[in-house]
Amino acid sequence: MNIKEVAARAKVSTATISRTINQSESVDPKTAQRVWRAIRELNYYPSSQARALVSGRSRMLGLIISDISNPFFPELVKSFDDAAIENGYEVVVSNTDYKSDRMSLCVRRMIERNVDGVAIMTSEIDSHLVEELSRRRLPMVFLDLGKLKPFVSNILVDYSKGIEEAVRHLVGLGHQKIGFISGPLNLKSAHTRRAAFLHGLQSCGLSRRQYMEVEGNHRVDGGDVAMRGLLAYPDRPTAVLTSNDLTAIGALRAITTAGLSAPHDISLIGFDDIELSQYTQPPLTTVRLSREELGRKAFDALFRSVEGLTKSGQEIGVSTTLVLRQSTGPAPTAKASRRAKARTR
Repeated sequence: MNIKEVAARAKVSTATISRTINQSESVDPKTAQRVWRAIRELNYYPSSQARALVSGRSRMLGLIISDISNPFFPELVKSFDDAAIENGYEVVVSNTDYKSDRMSLCVRRMIERNVDGVAIMTSEIDSHLVEELSRRRLPMVFLDLGKLKPFVSNILVDYSKGIEEAVRHLVGLGHQKIGFISGPLNLKSAHTRRAAFLHGLQSCGLSRRQYMEVEGNHRVDGGDVAMRGLLAYPDRPTAVLTSNDLTAIGALRAITTAGLSAPHDISLIGFDDIELSQYTQPPLTTVRLSREELGRKAFDALFRSVEGLTKSGQEIGVSTTLVLRQSTGPAPTAKASRRAKARTR
């Protein structure tokens, strides 16, 4: 089915069909009704490319994420895409794999697809790319990155709230030696979570001498390797916080492989609260960051800018909170710790 057949059925020109589809106010309402009736009767689907040529807009939005294999991101993509569909937009998704050079390719892809705006839900982006997008006056939404300016909004996650709750929970259980597995420290997001952890220690009266830290890679294998590093400390931690849930799942494997158990020997806390975290053994205590809220707020900020509802950037807050499950428990006694160390020698 093509536009000429629709025009013939509605007894109007193809130009009138295009103006009707693009909701031009110049089309008489009765004519528009006749056109839409013909479209329905002929089961016609307008070409998005053709609509873009007429309207000057693609009605496509870009969404750049770090790692599509991390369950955190598909949940975010779904939330963003659901909101886009509800408002008549398509979504183009790109994945950086935590690499800044791939970010450049992702940005180029968005420009080539002529997206109306882009949500960058990752931190591995160079400043010159931000400037290039800004020069194009392309509406953008960042996650914990960039400064507010016209057409540029920023979503700020309150990492400190959830992480401080996690530290206080552990201290309340009697833990004094707490480990931390960070994300890749070349990422701004990893530094932000690490800083929140250190602030949580300080607010609970613990010194930096009372914690151990190992760098991970935000993946299961990195959590396994990093946890083995913490277990190798002569005075190893009795509790560990991780930068995300995948890291915690890897850490849980390392704990089990070493002949230990959580939370009897080591308490463990993740971050994100991906769906899988409630099905680990034991179920994972974690800091919840709502992907649904994140995706919706990212879309809403971008939508307002793309639709011309606002030209000034917005700052949108997203909170975090501790979810208690069974991977945390009281700190082991000195005698129990000695027995656990003997089992792993």
